[in-house]
Amino acid sequence: MNFGPLPSVDAAAVPSEGFVLDVREDDEWAAGHVEGALHIPMSDFVARFGELTEAVGDGRRVYVMCRVGGRSAQVTQYLVRQEIDAVNVDGGMQAWDGAGRPMVTDHGSPAFVL
Repeated sequence: MNFGPLPSVDAAAVPSEGFVLDVREDDEWAAGHVEGALHIPMSDFVARFGELTEAVGDGRRVYVMCRVGGRSAQVTQYLVRQEIDAVNVDGGMQAWDGAGRPMVTDHGSPAFVL
């Protein structure tokens, strides 16, 4: 079964009010993340899938993010198969940071991409 090319978007093109799903591990998230993003590490994703479906029950688009785009591509593919409007953020957090997009931490220290 071929689903065609994976839907993807440039980090610079993610709308500021876009719904971001961060699938990086806890240490990567702690170093810096997109404010308001939903954090579900890829390793927990299937078990915590309900948290995502609940958050996007209104059918809005999900912008899937990891560090460089590999893990998020796999998760995006899975979501598209579940008929969720998901797009992979090309280049992940490194591209987000490179585009000068804002990042935060939960503890107030300067955010960086781990």
